[in-house]
Amino acid sequence: MDIVTNKDGDTVTISLYGELDASSSIRLDKELESALQSKSKKILVDCLGLTYISSAGLGVFMSYLHDFEIKKISIALFNVSEKVKDVFYILGLESLIRITNTKEEAAAFVNELYV
Repeated sequence: MDIVTNKDGDTVTISLYGELDASSSIRLDKELESALQSKSKKILVDCLGLTYISSAGLGVFMSYLHDFEIKKISIALFNVSEKVKDVFYILGLESLIRITNTKEEAAAFVNELYV
């Protein structure tokens, strides 16, 4: 898995490429922790290159939701394939983490959440 992170003002964009499984979820965990520590208030996750997500990968996202809420950090995923999106929906996680179709929709969501 490759992960590319870009910071623009108070927004961090994390782009995922490949399979997010138990071994690669450690890298995502470090990226989300870094975003949390950087005092960024908005996190966008570009899943265009994400081909697979395991329960470990889902667990990484879920493990930060409480911290994000406390620190008023908003997060949204975008460009999520149907295959990956189905995993979120099957487990009922779409109600906990915002999934949008485009970067513009994700940006609009994170910009409005804690205004």
